[in-house]
Amino acid sequence: MLKVLYAGSPEASAVTLKLLIENSKSQDFKIVGVLTNPPSAKGRHKDLIPTPVADTASENNIPVFTPEHLDSSARDEISKFEADILVCFAYGHIFGPKFLSMFCFGGINLHPSLLPKYRGCTPVPAAILNRDSETAFSVQTLSLKMDEGDILAQKKVALTGKETAGSLLNDAAVSGAELITSLLVETASTGSLKKGIPQSGDASYTTIISKEDGRLDWTKSARELDAMVRAYNPDPLCFCYMGAVSASSGTNLPVLRIAEVALVDSALEKDFSDAEPGKVVHFDKSTGIWVKTGDGLLALKMLQKPGKNMMGYKDFINGTRDFVGSVLS
Repeated sequence: MLKVLYAGSPEASAVTLKLLIENSKSQDFKIVGVLTNPPSAKGRHKDLIPTPVADTASENNIPVFTPEHLDSSARDEISKFEADILVCFAYGHIFGPKFLSMFCFGGINLHPSLLPKYRGCTPVPAAILNRDSETAFSVQTLSLKMDEGDILAQKKVALTGKETAGSLLNDAAVSGAELITSLLVETASTGSLKKGIPQSGDASYTTIISKEDGRLDWTKSARELDAMVRAYNPDPLCFCYMGAVSASSGTNLPVLRIAEVALVDSALEKDFSDAEPGKVVHFDKSTGIWVKTGDGLLALKMLQKPGKNMMGYKDFINGTRDFVGSVLS
């Protein structure tokens, strides 16, 4: 029986863990422990909330370990699991040589990009922002440098231009579980981890996304803004200000969060060619609330005003009668 230590934290990683647990019931491997980030303080009362991975592990009676640092005391605790291999997806830490030496087969990592493209922590938003035609879900060996491991398995995926970061991450979680399961089954059967293929080609790197990255600049094209909204859904969500930012107002204006948009047929743009970027020009019952951009029209479909829940454009316009004709910034 191959003993597996799983490392991860967010919801997508919990999806992969859940599928691996289910798959392990009929295969010769077992998740013996889970490594995840410590609970974080959330909400008005700052309650400590476990990670989704911790919740999934607890629901399946799997021991959970939440160290602040992967130091000697953490290694001592984790060594008690006697795991043969480390499986990681979105844990958020680089493992040192002493840590990796605890596993006879080393570690493997699921990374949702066509490596070596988009190494780092935000490969999925990067692929959407750049409007790539394809990406991949890659399983690599864990190396001492960020995302520079050998490729053990890879599934290329065509992008349609409709994906959100959330939907693509979920696809990565599901497909990744299939790839990882196959590798674990093979390792358990042969007694060794297959040899990977070194990465080749030009490497690129992604960075941490901030809330400010989600601010919409209406002078950009509708296609660029559409990609932004999809890339930053569900987190941090795109936003703009309801009104024109000026020297007097600054950014002390109501914030409008936007979760879903759609491109408007370019043939309809001529009727609003004189409108400035950011002008709310039309409400269309079938497509949404149209906003003029630097190139094209963008239909807003899911919106959220301060103090309100996210809502569809019809409910929004019913409660914001003066919205058409206003300017967003």
